[in-house]
Amino acid sequence: MIKHKWPGGFYDTFTRKSTEEGAASKSTHYCPGCGHGVVHKLIAEALEDFNLKDRAVFLSPVGCSVFGYYYFDTGNIQCSHGRAPAVATGVARTLDNAVVISYQGDGDLAGIGTAEIIHAANRGENIAVFFVNNAIYGMTGGQMAPTTLDGQKTATTPLGRLMERDGAPILMAEVLNELTAPVFIERTTLSTPGGVMKTRKAVRKALLNQAEGKGFSFVEILSPCPVGWKVTPVQARKWIKEEMEIVFPVKQFRDREEGREGSGRMPFMNDSELKELLAVESGEEINPVKTMDGECRIKIAGFGGQGVLSAGVLLANAAIAEGLEAAWLPSYGPEMRGGTANASVVISPEPVASPVVDYPTALLVMNAPSLDAFEDKVVPGGLIIVNSSLIGRKVKRKDVEVIYAPLNSMASGAGFMKGANVILLALYMLKKRIPDIETLKRVIPKSIKKKELIDVNLKLVKSAEDFIADKTHISGPADGES
Repeated sequence: MIKHKWPGGFYDTFTRKSTEEGAASKSTHYCPGCGHGVVHKLIAEALEDFNLKDRAVFLSPVGCSVFGYYYFDTGNIQCSHGRAPAVATGVARTLDNAVVISYQGDGDLAGIGTAEIIHAANRGENIAVFFVNNAIYGMTGGQMAPTTLDGQKTATTPLGRLMERDGAPILMAEVLNELTAPVFIERTTLSTPGGVMKTRKAVRKALLNQAEGKGFSFVEILSPCPVGWKVTPVQARKWIKEEMEIVFPVKQFRDREEGREGSGRMPFMNDSELKELLAVESGEEINPVKTMDGECRIKIAGFGGQGVLSAGVLLANAAIAEGLEAAWLPSYGPEMRGGTANASVVISPEPVASPVVDYPTALLVMNAPSLDAFEDKVVPGGLIIVNSSLIGRKVKRKDVEVIYAPLNSMASGAGFMKGANVILLALYMLKKRIPDIETLKRVIPKSIKKKELIDVNLKLVKSAEDFIADKTHISGPADGES
């Protein structure tokens, strides 16, 4: 007797398929005859059979695989096009017991994300990669993919792929088999029931390797795309057998039962090694965590070359030195000097969920274009510090506190023209006191590589202290412009 069972690795119903109440479904959105549904079921069954569902993190990049989070009752992360192996690296290295699954199509893995998959495999990251190869960009209109066969007609090769013009199809399993680190590489097919059963075995092997920390496993699966190929499901499977399997031979390339020496969780520095690297004095401890309400979200902006990004790093370091959590996210144009640049810094007593600052509680601006770009984004009641040496206009907002400071003139007066960014940062810390200005004085000697610049930077902080004592430069929400 044959019994059919709903795989435990799936949600009971796929509620994300519809926003309408009561519209939950037990059917996937995939086209008739598509191979993704088959592979999904094989993975879901293995997760249940091996009791891995609660440990699994399923990574879905762009393409038909994008909808994995609709179906798998696991941890789910949506990745940028081609970047699933990079995200998987971060997850595998930070979650000791995670079973990390990168699920990718051919355009995604062999095209957009070639660098990511090559280097993840070369490092031997402890992840399982399932590579669904249907020889086209299936979701976006059936364009030629890196795996498209010679002579195959697609939306972008209506007369057929030509090797002399487009190159040969990339054999990803063979490419990765040239690397030393992977422990398991196999190419399977969905062309026949026997092929499906061998795919099932390979999927289970890769997941067990993950669970046991053996290292990098890669399963390439030749899969039908009847709609993209403009054939029936039966014809699609016949085409895999007669055409794809000639170019992409179905075989096991590698299976190291014992795993790779040094695979699994990567080694990291311990606390003492980290302190030695950062030249932290023995016995020095961070201050206890400060009490603060919510997050401080700071945007520091200006031209490239004004020290905007380094000011953000210094601010984050000072927060960490006080036992707070901090994140720093730089953004800059291609120019080394003169281009736009800004840094987002988030300070919190709790782990920072996102380093992105869309609506800052404080805006520190070094030039006029930055004030124009970000002034309206500051939250009501927030703080804006303006470099009045380069910004001629006043802040238009009446619901924020403003400090106008001639940073360039102040830096020149302190004997270091390039130090305007340090004065800007000191003004912020003197005003908000998170982190404290004394912490900045303590962090500066440890952050500046040129020791001859330590004293002048501390002098810059002193000029900020003198300036902030003169409250005539500050206007509040009720004060209007100053």
